[in-house]
Amino acid sequence: MAITSIPSTLLPQPSWFTAKRLLAVFCVINLINYVDRGTIASNGVNGKRRTCKPNGTCSSGSGIQGEFNLSNFQDGVISSAFMVGLLVASPIFASFAKRVNPFRLIGVGLTVWTIAVVGCGFSFNFWFIAICRMLVGVGEASFISLAAPFIDDNAPVAQKTAWLGTFYMCIPTGIAVGYVYGGLVGDHLNWRWAFWIEALLMLPFAVLGLVMKPLQLKGFSHLGSKKPLTSPLTAYPEEAVSNCSNGLLPTREDSKDGSKGAPSNLNDLTRFWKDLKMLHLEKIYVINVLGYIAYNFVIGAYSYWGPKAGYNIYHMKNADMMFGGVTVISGIFGTLAGGFVLDRMTSTIPNAFKLLSVATFLGAIFCFAAFCFKSLYAFIPLFAIGELLVFATQGPVNYVCLHCVKPSLRPLSMAMSTVSIHLFGDVPSSPLVGVVQDHINNWRVTALILTAILFIASGIWFIGIFLHSVDRFDEDSEDQISDAERSKSQPLLKGKSSEQIEVSIESS
Repeated sequence: MAITSIPSTLLPQPSWFTAKRLLAVFCVINLINYVDRGTIASNGVNGKRRTCKPNGTCSSGSGIQGEFNLSNFQDGVISSAFMVGLLVASPIFASFAKRVNPFRLIGVGLTVWTIAVVGCGFSFNFWFIAICRMLVGVGEASFISLAAPFIDDNAPVAQKTAWLGTFYMCIPTGIAVGYVYGGLVGDHLNWRWAFWIEALLMLPFAVLGLVMKPLQLKGFSHLGSKKPLTSPLTAYPEEAVSNCSNGLLPTREDSKDGSKGAPSNLNDLTRFWKDLKMLHLEKIYVINVLGYIAYNFVIGAYSYWGPKAGYNIYHMKNADMMFGGVTVISGIFGTLAGGFVLDRMTSTIPNAFKLLSVATFLGAIFCFAAFCFKSLYAFIPLFAIGELLVFATQGPVNYVCLHCVKPSLRPLSMAMSTVSIHLFGDVPSSPLVGVVQDHINNWRVTALILTAILFIASGIWFIGIFLHSVDRFDEDSEDQISDAERSKSQPLLKGKSSEQIEVSIESS
């Protein structure tokens, strides 16, 4: 088996591509994703249940909850339904990245997302909107799994966490904008229009992912081919470069038997389980994700029930606007600050755990104290500081996910992190908080019980400080070759770039 390397900068890049432009595009997509989550939680779109007075007169309710007459539990299920699709599809997309260009997979996912969100607007009962929300999760899965590795590849070395922080800043910002957007659209038009407008905003990015020339991702030497290469790469360099520029590289199966690019499903499954086992034997990764699960349990419930809790505890007239404003300001400054602080500390895994533990602990104190006060004027500044500290974790926690595994495992690392934090975090938290509230009927006590879980997250991340860690970002994957082997092979073209895309070929 001979191996030849192609300098990636010699491959034709998409005409639109620059690293900063890629970051901007991914940030807008992420923002729209989370605007959708804030929208469905807003009082303007989510609405309120029908109520009946002792004299028998009943109000019609409003929004989704009123139109379909949902209980708090069913309402929580609507919030969590999209997670089902996200959980199932995330590892599938990560696995497909082994043989299909990841940028193309993002385009496919965004197309599914757009269609599903349109379906949400046409919903006619509880089950239809629940299914549409599941499909929204399927569409989002490809982007969540693959966007962060692209950003990590293209970010300046000294600013990787800051770039990740900028990307994840879109989570609180999007949710907050969604609260405000949902309130405005729900009050002035109809809750259905909120979904249709979201789909219209996402459509250009779905088209971009499907039709534009795709980018390559570090750690993947074979992304699937529609046309096998039966001759050594050095014999047909023009054809190889053309294939690479379209995200079509020869698979190992092609090079071994000249088949039509259809890898064995059994081999794919075996490889997936091997990668999954390797991932979960990494203690750093496991501790990081366990802390993230506890953290996301709280944040997920905050994002969904926050406006409704604020309305009931503090009688906020504009709870969507109030929570949206506090969350967007705290989210932007907190997420950016977390990334910049870790870069200033020097981005290492132990330093990331230090920042995660301390920021979450202090944030939990401020959020807990905020709900103890009966005055709205005391609650707002304390909760804003608490959210600022809590959101400072977004860059560091994903930095650990990306750098504690080798490059070829990064999509699976992000996918399984996403699966775990949702499956054990915000999927159960929204309906469980609904059940707790149905039983105790006191939003203040419910909020305090929920906030206390942040202390658990801080403690788990504190353990990570003392574990032996290795940054594997520059490790070769099993599909890459050593410098000694690379020096023996003839390059196709001469170039200045040291960044390589490895291509496996059959020896002649």
